[in-house]
Amino acid sequence: MLDIREIREDPASFEASMGRRGVASGVGEILRLDEERRAAVQSVDEARHRRKQLSDDIAAANKRGEKEQADALTQEVRACKERIARGEEIQKETGAALDALLSALPNPPLKDVPDGADETSNVERHRFGEQPQFAFSPKDHVEIGEGLGGMDFTTAAKLSGARFVVLRGALARLERALGAFMLDLHTGEHGYQEVAPPFLVREEVMFGTAQLPKFAEDQFSTQSNLWLIPTSEVPLTNLARERICAEEELPMRVTAMTPCFRKEAGAAGRDTHGMIRQHQFSKVELVSVARPEESEAELERMLACAEAVLQRLELHYRVVLLCAGDMGFAAAKTYDIEVWLPGQGAYREISSCSLCGDFQARRMGARYRRRSDGKTAFVHTLNGSGVALGRALLALLEQKQQEDGNVVLPEALHPYMGGATRLEKE
Repeated sequence: MLDIREIREDPASFEASMGRRGVASGVGEILRLDEERRAAVQSVDEARHRRKQLSDDIAAANKRGEKEQADALTQEVRACKERIARGEEIQKETGAALDALLSALPNPPLKDVPDGADETSNVERHRFGEQPQFAFSPKDHVEIGEGLGGMDFTTAAKLSGARFVVLRGALARLERALGAFMLDLHTGEHGYQEVAPPFLVREEVMFGTAQLPKFAEDQFSTQSNLWLIPTSEVPLTNLARERICAEEELPMRVTAMTPCFRKEAGAAGRDTHGMIRQHQFSKVELVSVARPEESEAELERMLACAEAVLQRLELHYRVVLLCAGDMGFAAAKTYDIEVWLPGQGAYREISSCSLCGDFQARRMGARYRRRSDGKTAFVHTLNGSGVALGRALLALLEQKQQEDGNVVLPEALHPYMGGATRLEKE
């Protein structure tokens, strides 16, 4: 949610920031509704003050026996009550309309975010390792997984339809091993607290992290008005919901491994092959709740934590800074980690680390109390994939494939795979 005071104080800057995002700001209507709402608030306050004065005047008139004067004043009280009721209704209507406009607008980008409309304007920051070279034509993860006998899209389609997979045997264990490895790394070395959150949440919780209302068509909901989480960012970030944290509690760093559920309605027809884009997938998520002055440093730290996963897995990747038009709705700045997939001959996103500033905090009512003056302020929130298990799995299959169809496992996973150093056809 955007700060109406900042829009009111500098509408030109607000309009420019929305322009960088490629959306119409609607600043004229926003300011009109804000002015109407504030006028209604003032009118109600004045009417209440006048009603209080009239009550005292009526009592004095009655005491003096001035019935006609008291009756006239009573009539004015009735007019004040009507004015208050009318003003409160205007407040309610304009407030709801203003909230609807503001909640539909994305987070303004930070100044160092590059301009651009899509991924072609993203800026590469650095790379890790070299692209693996093969003495044979590399296969994609589907051919490798099916060759190993552990990746079954046909049965998944019978069970659930398109964009699902059944993993068996060593591949099922590999997915579990990846999750355990990531959680151990983030909790043991990076200082995140592990959380086991609910996978079903209320509508207001989805609103808090900005999945609703704009992206409702991409979400799965239940008949009991609960929503399946599209990412554990949703419950983890909302741990700070409607709270005033002590400054000593920050930064709060939490992590979870959960299934994630997405209709991908906005991605119809894209990435339908294999495990790239599915309706259900597992992911290890990183979330930080921080003081505003430390949030940009926290973003760099979070990025390093996510990169450490891929470095330990010996996977080649690159990091890109997203342009304003390619960022997620709630993000003010985002780094994407893109892993190399030899079977596609392309880099594909495996993690996004985003700083959301106070955008989500305003929607959640998440604050902290400053030590310096005892006043409260909105926290800043950050989230990042640490990382997606399915994409890590397919990247391992493609980067570590051998000509005989087997796959070499990185040393970091050996303890989690019962000492196995390779995946071989069962």
